[in-house]
Amino acid sequence: MKSFKSFRLDTANHFLWRDGDRVPLAPKGFDVLAYLVEHVGQVMTQDEILEALWPETYVNPEVLRKYIQEIRKALRDRPDNPEFIETLPKRGYRFVAPVTDESGVEPQESAPSLPPVEQATEATVEAELTPLAVETSSAERTLWKLAIILVLAIVAAVAIGAYFRPARSVANASSSDNTSIAVLPFADMSPAKDQEYFSDGLAEQLINDLAKVSGLKVVGRSSAFQFEGKNEDLRSVGRKLGVANILEGSVRKEGSRVRITVALTKVDDGFQLWTETYDREINHIFAAQDEIARAVTGALQIKLLSPSSPELSPSSRSINPEAYQAYLQGQYFIARGQDERDLDRALSYADQAIKLDANYASAWAQRSQVLETMARIGRSENAEGYRHARESAEKAIALDPSLAAGYLAMAMVQMNHDWDWEGADTSLKRAGLLEPGSAEVLRSRAYLARELGRVDEAIQLYQQAIGLDPLKANFYLALGYELYVGTRYGETQAMLQRAQDLNPQLSSLHLTRGQILLSQGRPQEALAEMANDIGEWQKLSGESLAYYALGRREESDGALQKLIATHQNDCAYQIAEVYAYRGEADKAFEWLDRAYRQRDPGTPGLKSDPLMRSLHQDRRYTELLKKMRLPG
Repeated sequence: MKSFKSFRLDTANHFLWRDGDRVPLAPKGFDVLAYLVEHVGQVMTQDEILEALWPETYVNPEVLRKYIQEIRKALRDRPDNPEFIETLPKRGYRFVAPVTDESGVEPQESAPSLPPVEQATEATVEAELTPLAVETSSAERTLWKLAIILVLAIVAAVAIGAYFRPARSVANASSSDNTSIAVLPFADMSPAKDQEYFSDGLAEQLINDLAKVSGLKVVGRSSAFQFEGKNEDLRSVGRKLGVANILEGSVRKEGSRVRITVALTKVDDGFQLWTETYDREINHIFAAQDEIARAVTGALQIKLLSPSSPELSPSSRSINPEAYQAYLQGQYFIARGQDERDLDRALSYADQAIKLDANYASAWAQRSQVLETMARIGRSENAEGYRHARESAEKAIALDPSLAAGYLAMAMVQMNHDWDWEGADTSLKRAGLLEPGSAEVLRSRAYLARELGRVDEAIQLYQQAIGLDPLKANFYLALGYELYVGTRYGETQAMLQRAQDLNPQLSSLHLTRGQILLSQGRPQEALAEMANDIGEWQKLSGESLAYYALGRREESDGALQKLIATHQNDCAYQIAEVYAYRGEADKAFEWLDRAYRQRDPGTPGLKSDPLMRSLHQDRRYTELLKKMRLPG
């Protein structure tokens, strides 16, 4: 037992008391406070706290800041005039109040545990984009050369008897093997530091190229790029990503010349297996592949990977270097999120790349991706936007049938607008054959399984996607929702907490938690949870549901009417959910019909949605499934 001023910290039972009254504090918030109290008077850095409380796990530093805020609120502390926790900019945190150790004092009788909603008062959320992993054509020879060199390096290490000890992965309990690798974002070493789009693009393209190799586990972009600019020890990075090898590099682009430096490192002992530097003229950058290919041809006869793995081969067609740079700039803005300006810029760069090289398949796939996103979020007119997205995807596939990104873009149109489930399945199977190691292909397959009501299959596919992209918060949220649909509530909460640890600014997190609490008959806790969501439609939808469950019909009506007034054009399906939950079938089908006509992206989830169960015996439900070509 520790005491400071009017507070007592019961470390045995994980309770905080103030003058005999219990002070609610989330479990991890308590752990942070206890750690600071244990080191009273010492400046504890952010990294020290994260490593102590989240060992072997990557956690967004924003999570720690959120818990510090929560602790200050519980202690009624002020950051500008602290009595308990002092913030030292760029250094860390220090507990400054005098602490008395009362270990010999009989602890106060424990109060009952708080319900989960009080234990997990989390920061509210905003949307996160899940960009498709758009791949460039195999003709982009610079990236190709690096892929071949990488495989050579791994092969050479095995050939000379190098022994790779498995690394631990936070996403997968099984150990990683010697055919697992993460490609970290390349450092921009250009004099003006204005070539980040180019350096990031090279690393991303290499990830996509390596994902083509069957039997090679390649960590996805979202997880690998978490470490951009952090200069973290590679062994620690390898442990967090669950890989045995890491490829890192740098790019220096000045005028018409580019210098690319790459290095392959073993995670277990930090031994650098291979490094090389290439100086090229930008206009001749793809020609380097031939000399690299000749150098590695013999070594590739050693079968490290599966004998059936496809051999990567360069394309005979060169890409316009300026078109390639425009494409990379488009990818850079796609990765930034769903901000309208970023999407506009991404589309502009895709169009520019196509104008410079009308036969550039990757640019057409990129254009399709951006147009589909704009149509899905209401940034453009739905039918027109999807028509153009479909045409661009078809163009990409026609130009390069070996380009997985084209099929992936087509699948998004088929699922989110056409509701052509068989066509989407065919597109995703083709993309999976071309890039068997793509986390985005697995995620899309999981989404398709979810829409078709195949919950167990969706859970399995999301788990596989997490294995390849273990630090992507959206994957954990999606898996958590599927576990909720499957009534596996304990596992759901663990996935949602992991999602929040990775990204506190994640949309629908609190709404999903609240829905779980409603399904467990805990509406008051559900209301408190949903109130934490700053996403407008998520909060209004959640309040409409929770107030109704509490018997507070007038307040439920108020929240629902506000949802209708502000989001009838983009949340018709969510409005139907509320009516269905409230047992108002006619109203629910009225809004479902509107959602059908608007091609609301939530509508295909009708079959497995727990909020829609009251409609299952209605003939209109069966008729709607038939209209959407969903299995009954």
